[in-house]
Amino acid sequence: MSQMNQLEAWLAQEREVMARLEAGVGAGVAKPQQLAGKTGLEMMQAMLRGELPYPPIARTLDFTLIEVDEGRAMFQGTPGPAHLNPMGTIHGGWYATLLDSALGCAVHTMMPAGRGYTTAELGVNLVRAIGNKAPRVRAEGKVIHCGRQLATAEARLFGPDGTLYAHATTTCLVFELPTR
Repeated sequence: MSQMNQLEAWLAQEREVMARLEAGVGAGVAKPQQLAGKTGLEMMQAMLRGELPYPPIARTLDFTLIEVDEGRAMFQGTPGPAHLNPMGTIHGGWYATLLDSALGCAVHTMMPAGRGYTTAELGVNLVRAIGNKAPRVRAEGKVIHCGRQLATAEARLFGPDGTLYAHATTTCLVFELPTR
């Protein structure tokens, strides 16, 4: 598929997802009773359907969850003027946040009901500046290992032409969620 066709497919998928999210409950934080009894994958799927709120940071940094599956999460982002550093390029923190979101949500899809996680370590490698040729980028996170106490995942940040901009790894602590 050509870069232009790939970008058009990405934009069409983004419009479809954003329409569902905005028609649903919108941005916010889910209440514990909305999450009770749901696995991490069920939570993420409900968010994509617009049944649970999506995180407000997605609006702040102009990215969104596009796809989830067991052990996998895909985010799409729009690097823009609001994300520039003093040198006029996309700030490394934007790359890191997009990658961290893909990594964490991939791990989230592996959580059984009543289990949670938190990032303990995040390693990010920026390999190329995102320029004007990439109006959208995607971060795909994949779980490598998910155990009772630790989970690890890896992610890649790439453009519609396949150009790699960054890659990352994470180690997450896995734990029982407190009951209320």
